[in-house]
Amino acid sequence: MIVDVSKKILIVGLGLLGGSYAKALRRFGFHISAVTLEQSSIDYALREHIIDEGTTELDVNMIGEADLVIFALYPHVFVDWIEKNQGLLKSGALITDVTGIKRSIVYRIQDMLRPDVEFIAAHPMAGREVSGVENSTDKMFIGANYIVTPTEKNTPEAIQTCMELGRLLGFSNVTTLSPEEHDEMIGFLSQLTHCIAVTLMVCNDKENMEKFTGDSFRDLTRIARINDLMWSELFVDNKDILLEQMNLFIDKFIELKTMLEAEDIAGMRAMMRHSTERRALFDKQ
Repeated sequence: MIVDVSKKILIVGLGLLGGSYAKALRRFGFHISAVTLEQSSIDYALREHIIDEGTTELDVNMIGEADLVIFALYPHVFVDWIEKNQGLLKSGALITDVTGIKRSIVYRIQDMLRPDVEFIAAHPMAGREVSGVENSTDKMFIGANYIVTPTEKNTPEAIQTCMELGRLLGFSNVTTLSPEEHDEMIGFLSQLTHCIAVTLMVCNDKENMEKFTGDSFRDLTRIARINDLMWSELFVDNKDILLEQMNLFIDKFIELKTMLEAEDIAGMRAMMRHSTERRALFDKQ
């Protein structure tokens, strides 16, 4: 469906990701509309030709005409929107999302959704340390990963459309995982790293340290400038898995600490060599 540029795309939540989706998809000639809370976001997007039309209201016609609806909302807001407003969606519409957690929302939404509307979940593994449509850019998708998380309720056509969407957006790697596999992976690769960055940023409050820092500290704490509302929700929604990953990290940190206390240089060097080998696998090609 997505390759047909006559299809209308609606973005609900015109922030950083929603705006970036719109910029990427406009290049192909799709008609892009948006519903979001702030009129200033709509005004900016119209002025910059990011969208064709937009509103802060639940516009019956705009929502009802959309063939593909992309929800760029916090998880609980997304669930609440579907619960209250799914009657506005057209029969046959396909909906997808950008949320960073899946188990807590995918099954819940699919269970409550009308049978003539299909939800295929996805997670664009891309972002910036700023927010708002004013900071949107389709460039952040280049070299990034896009994960589609289908369930048994999804049709092959919907899965294919969602994967094609990821390719059109410019993601370098488009793949599928179950919601459970996704949350396990994301608990380590994203959520744990944010926990580490936040903890590192606040564990030493000595004044004027920013005047002496090097690139290593800046690189490690880049994601410490964090959206506390969104990330605290993501942490709680994935609490069981995130706690497991935090314990794994703590165990390894204690192992390194113990080797340092014992001046076990051979042990530390072995861990560092293992780290170097593993890190090479994560370098972008």
